[in-house]
Amino acid sequence: MRILKEFKVPNFKFPKMKMDAISEIEEVTIQDNKQKNKNIKYAPKDYKTIKEIFDESTKKFAKEIFMLEKFDHKAPFTEITYDEYRNDVIGLGTGLNKILNLKDKRVVIIGENTYHWYVSYMAMLCGTGIAVPVDKELPANEIENVVKRSKASAVIYSAKKKEVIKKIKDSLQDVEYFIEMNSDEVINGKDVGANYVIEQGKRIVESGDNSYMEIEIDPEEFKVLIFTSGTTSKAKGVMICNKNLAQNVNVVSAYVYLDHNDRFFSVLPLHHTYESSIGYLLPLSVGASIVICEGLKHIVPNLKETKPTAMLAVPLLIENLYKKINDNIVKSKKDKLVKSMIHLTNALKGVNIDVKRKVFKEIHDNLGGNIRIIVSAAAPIDAKVGRWLQDIGIAFLQGYGLTETAPIAALTPEFDARVGSAGKAVTCAELKIDNPNENGEGEVLIKSDTLMLGYYEDEKATSEVIEEIDGARWFHAGDIGYLDEDGFLYITGRSKNVIVTQNGKNIYPEEIELMLGEVEEIKECMVYGKEEEGSKELLISVKVIPDYEKIEEKHGKDLTEEQIHKIIWEEVKKVNKKLTSYKAIKNLEIKKDEFEKTTTMKIKRFAELQKDKK
Repeated sequence: MRILKEFKVPNFKFPKMKMDAISEIEEVTIQDNKQKNKNIKYAPKDYKTIKEIFDESTKKFAKEIFMLEKFDHKAPFTEITYDEYRNDVIGLGTGLNKILNLKDKRVVIIGENTYHWYVSYMAMLCGTGIAVPVDKELPANEIENVVKRSKASAVIYSAKKKEVIKKIKDSLQDVEYFIEMNSDEVINGKDVGANYVIEQGKRIVESGDNSYMEIEIDPEEFKVLIFTSGTTSKAKGVMICNKNLAQNVNVVSAYVYLDHNDRFFSVLPLHHTYESSIGYLLPLSVGASIVICEGLKHIVPNLKETKPTAMLAVPLLIENLYKKINDNIVKSKKDKLVKSMIHLTNALKGVNIDVKRKVFKEIHDNLGGNIRIIVSAAAPIDAKVGRWLQDIGIAFLQGYGLTETAPIAALTPEFDARVGSAGKAVTCAELKIDNPNENGEGEVLIKSDTLMLGYYEDEKATSEVIEEIDGARWFHAGDIGYLDEDGFLYITGRSKNVIVTQNGKNIYPEEIELMLGEVEEIKECMVYGKEEEGSKELLISVKVIPDYEKIEEKHGKDLTEEQIHKIIWEEVKKVNKKLTSYKAIKNLEIKKDEFEKTTTMKIKRFAELQKDKK
């Protein structure tokens, strides 16, 4: 496995803050913000399949913008309507079935986030076969392995993956077609362009053949195969059905209000269920538009150009935006003023007067001006970041789930967003804590309509994580947490990461990592139990990637490795003072390369520890 360097967060650039709106607060027209009562729930939807959502939305919002994408960096964003999208999906689905004979077969989809990925995925869900979304960052040998493991009959790939596909094509004898996205190439042996298939499919439809849209979808039928990221072990294949995906849409609509005026900003990889379910199927269901970000280094200019209202992100991305904006505020010598205005606007909001977006307009403008919701998932986030977003007038929500729950099992409602919590069980789910300790902590169990059918060709692994209790299927999530009196979930660690001391104490690395995340000199870290020869006790250790820019700013230039180690060790010792003695870090290692990560930027602990063993 190679390191996914593309997901190294760029150095965001923001202009110097003037914060003029703060000094003009007396000119703000105060209005009632009509804040929702905390006991209110929005009415959940009741979709059974994704095809139902597709058919309804593409007809209802036919003339509305569905997607914005830059096919040329120098050109403006191209706008694609729901009607165009509908015709392309039906054309591709019809062509795949009627021309390439791929009905009921398995098709790998691999490529960067692009309109053609969305079309390919939906064509599969609405009646072709089983979609197999694959991480575009996998090396050639692993892509080959996934194609073979999934028994795929076709591979739909983007132009950027063409060379990789060429390398493995000859070894994939069972693949019938290699279909290139956004290509007009006619059928040439096993090669064909997706545009050609779409156009041929449209002709079939125009001739009166509407068989593709007449296909009835069984909500319980195996429809998507997703291989997990392998953060703690080797990747498993997760089998998902239409019901799992449709329920994601239904339950989120009960906690968050969205409509056709909303615009989602797509920055996370689509092969991941978080983005493909909540960042794609959810906005589709309400007629919202989706902006495809050009890449991480283009986030800020793309935000300003397209002015989205909602963004799904991972903690690393949100925390970096937070740090850069606040560093700029400090450099502009406006930090004390901003803090005082946060206190004032919070007090006003407490009596239903919300002037945050006006007062902090300049900060909002740096994020496009219209962002009202940011959702964080995939890993723990520093609660102060979420509180800050709420303080400046952006709803900060946290979602919880896994690929196995397709992915949403819990979510913080926008009308009761408790920063620090991973959310409360969504309307089709139930959470409970298995064998809680004296603090109420234990493994999180999930019962949900979003729960997978099982692991692909692995009944043993399925039975290890899904337990039948009183006739219901409960999933052992592997996360450690507790529920408060209102049913909100708080994650404190991951059972597979847990470090067990010789006297039976459990140490959850995530808890310590969040504390170390407060240290400015530390960019990233991983806490783990280091095995030592001749000792049964694990040595509590941390691997650290220093923030060299911050170290230079605070401690000077041209420091030796020993000096940097000493600087960080002194900060680690400060954190140790806040920990009970058995949790204290005893060993520090400065890491010179990047951590190996999943595409949602979670450190692959299993892979990192395997390196140590080698």
